[in-house]
Amino acid sequence: MSLGAGQNTEGTNAGGIFVQFNQDCTSLVAGSSSGYHLFALTPDDGVEEIYASRSGQDTCLVDRLFSSSLVAIVTVSAPRKLIVCHYKKGTEICNYSYSNTILAVKLNRSRLIVCLEESLHIHNIRDMKILHTIRDTPPNPRGLCALSPCVDHCYVAYPGSSAVGEVQIFDAVHLNAKCVISAHDSPLAALAWSMCGRRLATASERGTVIRVFAVPERTRLYEFRRGVKRCVSIACLAFSACGAYLAATSNTETVHVFRLQEAADEAPPEPEPAAAEPAGWMGWLQQAVSAGAGYLPAHVADVLAQGRAFAAARLPVTGYRAVAAITNTARAPRLLVATSAGVLLVFALDAAEGGECTLLRQHQLLEPAPAPAAAPALLHADSERACELGAALAGEPPRGPFDLRDPRHFPPMRPAAAATAAADTPAQ
Repeated sequence: MSLGAGQNTEGTNAGGIFVQFNQDCTSLVAGSSSGYHLFALTPDDGVEEIYASRSGQDTCLVDRLFSSSLVAIVTVSAPRKLIVCHYKKGTEICNYSYSNTILAVKLNRSRLIVCLEESLHIHNIRDMKILHTIRDTPPNPRGLCALSPCVDHCYVAYPGSSAVGEVQIFDAVHLNAKCVISAHDSPLAALAWSMCGRRLATASERGTVIRVFAVPERTRLYEFRRGVKRCVSIACLAFSACGAYLAATSNTETVHVFRLQEAADEAPPEPEPAAAEPAGWMGWLQQAVSAGAGYLPAHVADVLAQGRAFAAARLPVTGYRAVAAITNTARAPRLLVATSAGVLLVFALDAAEGGECTLLRQHQLLEPAPAPAAAPALLHADSERACELGAALAGEPPRGPFDLRDPRHFPPMRPAAAATAAADTPAQ
């Protein structure tokens, strides 16, 4: 779930604000001309800034490892260099340089993936060593790739063709190719993994059909039609943590939410009895299509059988790229949308009825950038690197529920006056 307004879907902010939710959607990161920022999502539909680098470096890519202290960043001034930081200490753990521009960075508790236009580099998260490089991938100028958040199913998905919507699945633990999925007729535009790592959502450049596949079985589980009036550019696909919903943002003012018939880890429901009455006009139509499928052209039957959006939200301002997340903030489903304007929108999602989502809160994430401060100290020794990595990873909370306001997980920010004073202090 990443955002940029530059040459690639997941790449540089090009003067805007890069925004990305972390893997379990409990916080989000933002990269701007002043550095990078970390925000915590609170149970009362609020957002709190928990860290600001204030480095003065234009940051085009940022990713945080769940709620740990480990952050990976790429700057506009050095687009081929990945910097791994311990944000609580304000120190750089290590950095790696690559042969070409870094287009996307993905993290989970086991692996770090760096995506270039024609290669993927797989690092071990514990020591940052490169374990494997997938070379000569099809041209991927937008840096499209997705890493499963689940360590037990640690799969990487990336385009297998630049001409059609073929998805390559690679096992990042055993370092071998897992399977190939023929998802769409046109090239891919978006990919997303469910939290369990067994469901993959895909969209093509046409933007009309969204599909969900079981991995590694390659079975098509769901097919949704975003619309029939126009083709759009899908910017982001995002599963809810429970696997029951899938959100899609595009270059239009509407964010669609699709409901999966069962949670990701549950078995499919039993078929309805033949005598059951159809639910509504669409239910009647789908039942009629099923009954007369043999008499209709295949493409017509497929279109009529596709699911439609369960809910939708309308953005108050258009023209900005947007990423989405679905959470259970405040004990109720929430649709969160962050845009390249540096705005976070919180919508209510009616789990029973769906329909139009109500805008509850609107947060401006970033204020005008202050004067740049001194760059953090660099660490070079391998022993120091291992120590810093261990300290950063040790701060990661357990995999179960945790308190977003617990200072052990999210230390309080310095007062604004103190932060301004520190920024104005000349480097020694």
